[in-house]
Amino acid sequence: MQELSDTYDVIIIGGGPAGLTAALYTSRAKLGTIILDKSASAGALAYSSKIENYPGLEKPVAGKKLLDTMRKQALGFGAEYIETQVVGINLSENINEVITMDKTYSGKALIIATGSMGRKPSVRGEAEFLGRGVSYCAICDAAFYKGKTVCIVGSSEEAIKEIEVLARFADTVYLISPTPKLKVEDHPNLKIPKLKLLLGYTVSTIEGSDVVEKIKIVGADRKEIELELSGVFIYLHGSKPITDFLTGALKTSEDGCIPVNHMMETSIPGVFAAGDVTCTEVRQVVVAASQGCLAALSAEKYITQRKMLKSDWGK
Repeated sequence: MQELSDTYDVIIIGGGPAGLTAALYTSRAKLGTIILDKSASAGALAYSSKIENYPGLEKPVAGKKLLDTMRKQALGFGAEYIETQVVGINLSENINEVITMDKTYSGKALIIATGSMGRKPSVRGEAEFLGRGVSYCAICDAAFYKGKTVCIVGSSEEAIKEIEVLARFADTVYLISPTPKLKVEDHPNLKIPKLKLLLGYTVSTIEGSDVVEKIKIVGADRKEIELELSGVFIYLHGSKPITDFLTGALKTSEDGCIPVNHMMETSIPGVFAAGDVTCTEVRQVVVAASQGCLAALSAEKYITQRKMLKSDWGK
């Protein structure tokens, strides 16, 4: 049963540089702010091994470390941070609702900063069996696979985290990585007894009748192996804007991008977007951060009904 709604001034979906910068500005402006982030270790910046062109850095740092610093700064000004999967939104003139698996969050303003690591179905059978054995959210669908065999496809820390969720219900969990090495090789989830690791394999087809019944995978030797299972949880990444949770609630372009004006305002008052989800032509950390700043200033102006932007709240 879903918990009752929590209300904030600003809800930010996404914990990358755009979302965290927005949170820094809104929380510093004394606006009740919450960041809803699918994973602190996912996203383009978190996957970058070295960043050296962000202003203020005296030496190169790992993207994840820079992201951790940004998050600590935002939390230091009072923003809240929750790792959760957003599954839908409900937009109205008076309040914006963001729906997760266990709670609904309400906000006067909403900033969407989910990035662009989404992807179109690329595995044969993936689109056909979506919702019938293929899923992109373990916490959403794990309970449907009690006592069954499932697989996770991916090599990221995000994929590895989902092993524990699925192992609560499934009898066997395969982790199928297209790379011979995982992004994190010492994660405690990799020691779960129900887990079977298959490194250096790609899924060629997903097959079944009404629901998923088996998959075929191919290794470096090009030999095809067949696995009988009931669920396929895909955690592969591409360059498509992550907007699947919108389900038509907000206008997007043919490419799935969220159109915004120069102040990051979308087609709906009180709803803003920033970063790669807007398909900005230049995809750099500094650009995403600057757009997060603009979105936050616009949100503060919207909430307070100011005629002019206010850019600083320091004494």
